[in-house]
Amino acid sequence: MFARNLHWDRVAAIGFIYFLGLGVGAHALDALGSKAKKPWGDVFGKRQLWFIAGCSLTAAYLIAAYYMVRFVPNLLFIALLEGFFVFAYNLEWFGGRYHNDGWFAFSWGFLPVLAGYMIQTNTLSVAVLPVALSMALFSLVEIKASRPYKVLKQRGSSLGETDVSLMTQYEAILKSISLGVIMLGVGLLLFRLFG
Repeated sequence: MFARNLHWDRVAAIGFIYFLGLGVGAHALDALGSKAKKPWGDVFGKRQLWFIAGCSLTAAYLIAAYYMVRFVPNLLFIALLEGFFVFAYNLEWFGGRYHNDGWFAFSWGFLPVLAGYMIQTNTLSVAVLPVALSMALFSLVEIKASRPYKVLKQRGSSLGETDVSLMTQYEAILKSISLGVIMLGVGLLLFRLFG
């Protein structure tokens, strides 16, 4: 939305790429790579998860490849980084070295903003870096609140009054971040359409 000249097909493409790659593929890989509790439980078997991850990531990279070949070759650098992190983070490669909050914020907060700008312009701008950093910080807060929230939620009925209060606070933080990011996106979209 920060690009001077906006290509709406590319807006849709980058949204769909991240839906497939992060929303579906990365979560399927996370279910495969989780050492403890799996994020999708036992709904899917290993073969099904590999199939889901493979199909969604292949589709995401095919869409990205079309735009890289035709319009934005520099997007390749971000695509390679994201490809590394989708496996290194979710499958906990290298002893889990990249499966931490900082890399989560970088790969799922910072890089998507750069990719969104890059798919429009084939370049980067100094002005987009603070926006990317802000999304990384939102992602960092989200993951910092999400982990203890999940632990408390898993304990269920054995929670004391203090834990229930804490879980309610974490839930409010997570909902606020989600709604805040959505409203920021809607605001930017409305600005581009009517501003």
